[in-house]
Amino acid sequence: MKINLHSILICPNCKYEKEEIMPTNSCAYFYECKNCKQILKPKKGDCCIFCSYGNMKCPSIQQNKKCC
Repeated sequence: MKINLHSILICPNCKYEKEEIMPTNSCAYFYECKNCKQILKPKKGDCCIFCSYGNMKCPSIQQNKKCC
């Protein structure tokens, strides 16, 4: 199974979209929006910002593994 490491993060505050590369060795718990500077944190029940605000889930979830 091919893992997609690119995800487009969409800020819930200003709707700004930015493509980012997801780390494969750790979860991303915080992200600062490049437009409005809001600090994004994962939603309750999600392991990282990519699972909450990205168009692709993180690599661990894509592989059906337990996330960080």
